[in-house]
Amino acid sequence: MAGEPLTILVDENVPYGAEAFGRVGTVRIRPGRQITADDVRHTDVLIVRSVTKVDAALLTGSRVRFVGTATIGTDHCDLQFLRDNGIEFASAPGSNATSVAEYVTAALLLSAHRRGRALAGATLAVLGVGNVGSRVIGKARALGMRPLLVDPPRQREEPDASFVSLDVALPQADYVTLHVPLTKTGPDATAGMANAAFFAAMKPGAVFLNTSRGGVQDEAALTAALDSGQVSQAVLDVWRGEPAIDPQMVQRAFLASPHIAGYSFDGKVAATRMLYDALCRFLDQPRDLDLAPLLPPASVPRVDLTRIGGDEDALRAAVSAVYDIEDDDRMLRVATVADPSGAAFDRLRKDYRQRREFPHTTLVISSARRSLAAQASGLGFRVETQ
Repeated sequence: MAGEPLTILVDENVPYGAEAFGRVGTVRIRPGRQITADDVRHTDVLIVRSVTKVDAALLTGSRVRFVGTATIGTDHCDLQFLRDNGIEFASAPGSNATSVAEYVTAALLLSAHRRGRALAGATLAVLGVGNVGSRVIGKARALGMRPLLVDPPRQREEPDASFVSLDVALPQADYVTLHVPLTKTGPDATAGMANAAFFAAMKPGAVFLNTSRGGVQDEAALTAALDSGQVSQAVLDVWRGEPAIDPQMVQRAFLASPHIAGYSFDGKVAATRMLYDALCRFLDQPRDLDLAPLLPPASVPRVDLTRIGGDEDALRAAVSAVYDIEDDDRMLRVATVADPSGAAFDRLRKDYRQRREFPHTTLVISSARRSLAAQASGLGFRVETQ
């Protein structure tokens, strides 16, 4: 590619894609689901998100030599094809980890409130202890929960770490949250892992959360577990058949959202930056990108908690003020009833609001409430005492 102007095709949902990659070449913007082989035929660099299937059908006959996905998951990319054809690949591991952990925090606080139960002292099984799972564990501990770490590959590599098996975790956990990649082969395959046997092994009345991939869960088995009461609530951000998801499964969930747990604006911008850096390394050219001046101010810079009694109530109020998870739930329910084809699901993702992460908000807390201040800091908020 040396000596010629680069042509770069970028998914429209990659924030600041034109500003970042325009430093390297000529940028074209396209909706991710509409990217075709004709679009990439004369493209050097392809920047996508999870809705674009990157494989031989898309890339054969093209001049693409670098593919970047602004996601942590890579199951939409045929990595073997890329390797076989000498195409450089980059993803954005960890870019949206804080966003997903904040989504889970919001879901846990609302679930506990609706069930009339405190999170403090409850047990949370975290399946997959990577970038996302690790942050979920940190926030769970800040909430006073007892996390159980389930990660068979890491357990084999780190036998002295505090991992437990799935068989040990499921019967104990009040909440089970999935943060695993979608894999179909090997000893740790996750496709369909949350099946009838999985739900039967859970503690009766436990809550199931999935923000990983829809293919990890058997939705018929989950519906049966909800109907029997074996699972009391399901929090689902990911679905089989996206974007044309099952409206009945949406209505059956306690909280339902259109695959946006990792959609904080900060997380998406971090992914843009990671892919820009990876492309510059591939091209052996300097990295001179500063996106900070382009970021919008926090929509909720301060929340006063001095008049809210009860630490968990105060935390729920703070989280809801910054990220109203029920708003995402309401919009998906309405959208799937009005249009089950999948177009509405995609529109919700495309037009998603600029959700900022907790560290951009300061919580005002009475100086006497040290425990609350410590929990708020542990969740990532800035804290001001008075």
